Amino acid sequence: MKEQLERIKVEALRKIEASDALEKLNDIRVAYLGKKGELTTVLKNMKNVAPEERPKVGQMVNDARALIEAKMEEAKSSLARKAREEQMKREVIDVTLPAKKANVGHSHPNMVALKEVERIFVGMGYEVVEGPEVEYQDYNFTKLNIPPNHPARDEQDTFFINPEICLRSQTSPVQARTMEKGKLPIRMIAPGRVFRSDEVDATHSPSFHQVEGLVIDRHITFADLKGTLAEFSRELFGKDSKVKFRPHHFPFTEPSAEMDVSCFKCGGKGCRFCKGSGWIEILGCGMVHPHVLEMCGIDPEKYTGFAFGMGLERIALLKYEIDDMRLLYENDIRFLRQF
Repeated sequence: MKEQLERIKVEALRKIEASDALEKLNDIRVAYLGKKGELTTVLKNMKNVAPEERPKVGQMVNDARALIEAKMEEAKSSLARKAREEQMKREVIDVTLPAKKANVGHSHPNMVALKEVERIFVGMGYEVVEGPEVEYQDYNFTKLNIPPNHPARDEQDTFFINPEICLRSQTSPVQARTMEKGKLPIRMIAPGRVFRSDEVDATHSPSFHQVEGLVIDRHITFADLKGTLAEFSRELFGKDSKVKFRPHHFPFTEPSAEMDVSCFKCGGKGCRFCKGSGWIEILGCGMVHPHVLEMCGIDPEKYTGFAFGMGLERIALLKYEIDDMRLLYENDIRFLRQF
């Protein structure tokens, strides 16, 4: 029995010293110290040992087990340390190297311009209201005083889904829907995507964005309209900006006007940007037509109001001096990075 224990001890220690991986150490532990290991087998055969020898043999088995376990722990610590050192060599980090730059995106030029427009009007007490892009022709045309024989209703100008439903050609239907609710007074802007059957070129697109505004209250006059838009222009294009109004025609406003802003590039002196005129056309506006108020359930004898509308892309093109509207939609990262 003594010779057998000595052999087991020597073999186990030799295998432990030769081990070069933690997995091999685990195999040795199972082979010698496990439930079916060699030392466990010796203990199970203690019944064959003379009674007076059993204490001595039991002590020898315990000493062998303790020695094997101690050597195994030493080898385990050594192998773990070496594995950690190898890992550190493989995963070394040079803290002096520059960090990788995070590729963080930013708002599209259209959205930058929209946020600026919204900031200005919200600061003047306006509410931002949205509406559906697929609209009933009743809201898109009829309630805006656009009769059935008007050119805007032609399929060459508007995308019709069926005779009663179309893709909205302006965000004015949002104004009609808001007026129908009957909650007065109204001070709102309606930004959103609109659709018209236009050919794609430097200044046109079948899909673009508008921002339209509406004010309905008692005693609203054209002077209120002029003062509001003059303040908007100063906020957007600079405190020295001036505005002028030219008579125009829109079915849903009367009187109506086109508004120009003094060229912020040359200060109104005339340059290539304003084509020598000193002025840049910016939006259309006017007093809400009494018939529009009536169709939306508002008494035109008690309430008046004004409306205005501008192309968001035009604002972005002017503000950032972009000469081709198509650049906004081509998703060229070299262009978009500038904003």
